[in-house]
Amino acid sequence: SFPPLKNHISPRLLERKPVLVKTVWLAFPTKPVHVCLLLLFATYHELNTETESIEEDSKPPKKNHLQCENKKMPFVSQIKRQTDYNLYSSTTPIVIDNGASNFRIGWAGENDPRVIFRNIVQRPRHKTTGETVSIVGDHDTTLLKYFDCSRSGPRSAFDSNVVYQFEIMEYILDFGFDRLGANGSEIDHPVLITECILNPVQSRSKMAELLFETYGVPSVAFGVDAAFSYKYNQQHGICDKDGLAICPGFTTTHVIPFIDGEPVYKGCSRTNIGGYHVTDYLKQLLSLKYPHHMARLTWEKVEDLKMEHCYIATDYASEARLFQKGSKEAEEKTRCWQLPWVPPPVEEPPSEEEIARKAAIKERQGQRLREMAEAKRSTRINELENQLRGLEFLLQQLEQVAESEIPYFLKDTGYVSRQEIETALAKATQSLRKVKGEPKGEQAEVEEKTDEKYPLVNIPDNMLTQDQLREKRRQMFLKTTSDGRQRAKQKRVEEDLERERKNQLDEQKRLENPELYLGEMRTKYKELCEKVEQRKRLKTNGNHSNGNGMSGGVGRGERLNAAQRERMRLLTTAAFDRGKGEDNFGAKDEDWQLYKLMSKDNDDDDEGPDEDETELARVSSRLQEIDPTFVPKPEPGPSQSAADMPRSRPLTKEDFQILLGVERFRCPEILFHPNLVGIDQTGLDETAGVSMRRLSSKDQVLEERLTNSILMTGGSCLYPGLSERLEAGIRMIRPCGSPIKVVRALDPVLDAWRGASLYAAAVQFPQQTFSRMDYFEKGEDWLRGYQFQYTL
Repeated sequence: SFPPLKNHISPRLLERKPVLVKTVWLAFPTKPVHVCLLLLFATYHELNTETESIEEDSKPPKKNHLQCENKKMPFVSQIKRQTDYNLYSSTTPIVIDNGASNFRIGWAGENDPRVIFRNIVQRPRHKTTGETVSIVGDHDTTLLKYFDCSRSGPRSAFDSNVVYQFEIMEYILDFGFDRLGANGSEIDHPVLITECILNPVQSRSKMAELLFETYGVPSVAFGVDAAFSYKYNQQHGICDKDGLAICPGFTTTHVIPFIDGEPVYKGCSRTNIGGYHVTDYLKQLLSLKYPHHMARLTWEKVEDLKMEHCYIATDYASEARLFQKGSKEAEEKTRCWQLPWVPPPVEEPPSEEEIARKAAIKERQGQRLREMAEAKRSTRINELENQLRGLEFLLQQLEQVAESEIPYFLKDTGYVSRQEIETALAKATQSLRKVKGEPKGEQAEVEEKTDEKYPLVNIPDNMLTQDQLREKRRQMFLKTTSDGRQRAKQKRVEEDLERERKNQLDEQKRLENPELYLGEMRTKYKELCEKVEQRKRLKTNGNHSNGNGMSGGVGRGERLNAAQRERMRLLTTAAFDRGKGEDNFGAKDEDWQLYKLMSKDNDDDDEGPDEDETELARVSSRLQEIDPTFVPKPEPGPSQSAADMPRSRPLTKEDFQILLGVERFRCPEILFHPNLVGIDQTGLDETAGVSMRRLSSKDQVLEERLTNSILMTGGSCLYPGLSERLEAGIRMIRPCGSPIKVVRALDPVLDAWRGASLYAAAVQFPQQTFSRMDYFEKGEDWLRGYQFQYTL
């Protein structure tokens, strides 16, 4: 459980206007939702909190506070808020290491910062209320069920190590001061804040404006983080007063020469490469290598993999060749990250009792289905018998009705003529025989003769009235359709007989010489596959060509082939046809081929692919029957069913492993060769040489003193092998025999804050600050000449 909530709320927030969202009081400023110090959220159904309801026109209470009885509401940040803020006097400075990666804040004179968090801000929306909130630093992953973070990524206030988004910077400072324990709307302590080397005056003036006018800071001092780290290590004897500070940071790398303990600004150099680029490069390589695990390769996880497994190769080319050969040493250097994997359950063979039980269940289910089918069949038989009796009775009644009165007599029955009733009677009789399982009668018994069924077909038109002519056209259409069905049925019977004959011949060939028959079938299957694939490619890429690789479609300057000219003629004829004269379309089966000829995809070989695909399916089915090793080729496409797709092997433990081999040294190599990621700048060793050349000093002794005390500081200098590689690179650009000594800071990450803490606790520190009165009197331009003195 959490302590009392009132101890975790900044008075700077409590002085602002509160807003009630569902059952939680949140403090909002006048600008868009600004809840970066503390965010509490809950819903009535999840936490069952009861709050005091207020009306819209009611005034807020005099003392603003969080009205909630439940003390187990989760915080956005898990960083503990300091409680000893009031124990420090107003003269104790606050030290801030404002790094592009992490924000560190604490009290002067202490060895470690009090609060450390990532220097990012995220502004998601609440899924229920739609309100936008600000989350500073890392947050708990359980927040994703309350907030929509898909449209709001983490934002930084930095651009190449320079602060330029001061709205985000204000969120970060608010959160940092609150976690430090600030209880008022103003910060009455001097502030020492770090910045990059040669920080632009615009960025420095905006930071001073933010600290002086928003927080009411009495005085401010600006210092370079790498310089503080160098001086801190100098006091501990790690480096000399003359030397080089190489600081590979988050987005940039700086090289600062020191002479007599002070940085020489004209000799500084910068390369736009840092730890961010290494992490991003590693993330890209792993995402391309394991695309099915891309969701697990988050930025935070890749950052951990980089810090834990990456190293700097002494000789990049030889190390790469080592992995290219796949030697045993390369296997030993490969690291494996095992993702969570649950093995599939092992299926044990069922016992005899289980088999018998399933067989009994299957038998009972089959018996129940048979009973249901029998009941349904009996019901259907009764319905058909009743229908037959009704139709027979209706025909008997028609015998007693005059021919002229038949339409009036059949008005309420749903039939219009005696022929329609007789046709329905024949169909019902045939259906009844089919349901009972009796053999079908001869066609002559079921259907009427053609002359009796279509009496007007053979009568000339000049002997018929207008109504009879319409009836004649209807009968001709019905007769043509019926004849077409009969011909199609006869064709199917003939095809079945031909297929049966081919199967018998194939079986006879197989029995005579099985090996020869199997080889012929495989050869035929391969030829048919190639033919079908070629036809599909032609259809996809365009099945008409004019011989020059151009499409053969209709267009200016292109010649039409015979099929295309015929298609154009048919389209023109159909467009200008107004239906004059007698319409006999459909009397022949060939008439319906017109639409196929008019189709745009029609060509001379249109019937070929269908026959080939049918034969291919037959050969494939035959091979599956006689050859157990035969595997048909998959046919990808949206029309392919899941049952036809080839079954993939079950996933194993190895499928959930991410191997880090050449990536371990390939990604950090961009610190020395930024061109690997498309950055046309110098690496660490060359940047150090550029920095020494900028000093324009011909004193060989001074250059030797600089190279004899090279300090590496910053979060990106923690890779194993970096010191040796940097020393080898600098030795290549220095004269033979020059002394070169490369050392790493005691703590490359925290030494900048610790050095600033020592300087802020010194007696001379107030003399180097820029007071609030100076800011209002001299303005922002005075900061142009401000320079911190690092020698106490």
